[in-house]
Amino acid sequence: MNRAPAVPTPADQQRLALLIEAEAIQLGEFVALLEREEALLTSGDTDALLALTQDKNERYRRLQRLSDDRVLLLGRLGRVTSDATIRELLADLPRVLARWDEVIGLARQAGERNAINGKLILERMAHNQAALSVLLAAADQPPLYDAEGHTRAVGGGRMLGSA
Repeated sequence: MNRAPAVPTPADQQRLALLIEAEAIQLGEFVALLEREEALLTSGDTDALLALTQDKNERYRRLQRLSDDRVLLLGRLGRVTSDATIRELLADLPRVLARWDEVIGLARQAGERNAINGKLILERMAHNQAALSVLLAAADQPPLYDAEGHTRAVGGGRMLGSA
């Protein structure tokens, strides 16, 4: 049985406003992190990228929790999660609605930056694969002759790292 949507209390509106504020802050920091990731991908600083990836994953989890909390609050009110619902519930709170517009813009920016970084990663992987192919082809060169005219395998001797 479908129940009619509940009228949000001032406490519900305040909770939604706090969630939107927290989401705007987290998204702003996340976009800045994606910008830093792009710079590191461009410069090829893989060590810094590893550290950044951990921070990026943690921030993503925080954003997901905020989104989940918003969905739960709206569900408790019998509302669907949508832009129109947020605008309806916060119609009398223009500053919160402006912050919601920031959240939407920042989320769009994060998606675009993430797509750019994904392309940079694919380009870096293709470059690394090409370099590896050149190295593997060089390692597969024909055998050389020793001073007595006998063929010997290239790099004969012990393996790297062995005694």
